Amino acid sequence: MTSPKTRVAVLFGGRSSEHGISCVSASGVLRALDRTVFDVVAIGISQSGRWFVMDPDATYDIIEGRLPQVPELGRSAALSPDPQVLLEGIGRIDVIFPVLHGPWGEDGTIQGLLELAGVPYVGSGVLASAAGMDKITMKVLLAHAGLDVGSFVGITDRQWHADRHACLDAVAGLGYPVFVKPARAGSSRGISKVHDAAGLEAAIDAAREHDPRIIVEAAVTGAREIECGVLADARGTLMASRCAEIIVGGEHEFYDFTAKYLEDSAALVVPAQLPVDTELEVQALALRAFDALGCEGLARVDFFLNPQGSLIVNEVNTMPGFTPISMYPRMWQASGVDYPALIQALISDALCRGTGLR
Repeated sequence: MTSPKTRVAVLFGGRSSEHGISCVSASGVLRALDRTVFDVVAIGISQSGRWFVMDPDATYDIIEGRLPQVPELGRSAALSPDPQVLLEGIGRIDVIFPVLHGPWGEDGTIQGLLELAGVPYVGSGVLASAAGMDKITMKVLLAHAGLDVGSFVGITDRQWHADRHACLDAVAGLGYPVFVKPARAGSSRGISKVHDAAGLEAAIDAAREHDPRIIVEAAVTGAREIECGVLADARGTLMASRCAEIIVGGEHEFYDFTAKYLEDSAALVVPAQLPVDTELEVQALALRAFDALGCEGLARVDFFLNPQGSLIVNEVNTMPGFTPISMYPRMWQASGVDYPALIQALISDALCRGTGLR
């Protein structure tokens, strides 16, 4: 008798501003899953939060600059926290690949639901997902582990309403330019580079449209943007990929949403042209950052390499963009792990880890 196929559900979409990017990532994963090994189910979460059974053979790509989205139609699905019920309307699921970016997906919320349901899933658990999503908490934990995270100021909603001037004064202490960001968003949504005090309040208001919790970071002038992927195998061994570099061109001052997804205005150099000792240092720091947050499965760790040669950890992304041409898969391709093998490795790791305290 032949063994039954592993039944994997790819979960995508979601309620965050990164809904469309999640659909694009999921499209790549769905195409790459080997149908001789896996029985594939696609579950889309609409922007209102409704769950639907989707066509696993459909494509969800950016077309003429328009991001895809999960439509509010089709057969409904529901994941119950009761392990005896599991996925209503779908049946048995062995493992879930939550290709979700941003709040209500990458931030520990879905991970908590999957833990309650007892369904293994790809990626970090509740704590690491939540910490990685919140840039303020993430930087505090990384700094506590002895990693250089640069200078920053966190501004909560309460602080902004209670004493706006004190918040602005704290930011002024960083010096200009600064980057103003939503603390719990990704794909460069809501980020502004601010060159002087005159533009600061408007930038904070723009970031607050995505998240009432804000982080303001001191710019690292002249820095190179370097990234490194971390992957855990089924035995729990951590591996760091070859590094990559983002070189932003055109009229973009930084790697913003348009440069990332809608224009061909940034060069993605894989592998990055780095001295061997520098690449080894990046890889070692990436593994330390992964451990500092308690990550599992995968993460992309982003760095600034300043002109003096020192490295600053910018952020840890626990569910990075996952199209075949996204940085994380490309770094592993350069490291000898192709896209289908990478997906299979992550699913194997999830099945070995299972759920519960570990």
